[in-house]
Amino acid sequence: MFILIAGPYRSGTNDDVNLMRQNLNKLESVALPLFRKGHVPIIGEWVALPLIHLAGSTKPGDEAWEEVQYPVAHRLLEKCDAVLRVEGASKGADEDVRIAKERGLKIYYHIEDVPNAE
Repeated sequence: MFILIAGPYRSGTNDDVNLMRQNLNKLESVALPLFRKGHVPIIGEWVALPLIHLAGSTKPGDEAWEEVQYPVAHRLLEKCDAVLRVEGASKGADEDVRIAKERGLKIYYHIEDVPNAE
């Protein structure tokens, strides 16, 4: 499966880049285990952050940031088979889950619940 890893990135950081990096590290910590189960993991920030930079963003939440950040995840969800929701408060990740449910995608809340690929 192509699985979007969703969880806190900017939430709760007060835009502190070190805390945002810690959140990204937490999201990335489940990517290799998903891959080892036979899946293709994707994190929206892997796609969004370079695009945000190219769009000219100078800080989280500015116009260029908003143009790219959430739309990237929503477009990825059009291609994904499932979402792995990493714990932690996040309006963006909650919205990803809502959209995924509307599309009938599988939602997992623990890496252990994701089956091995066949």
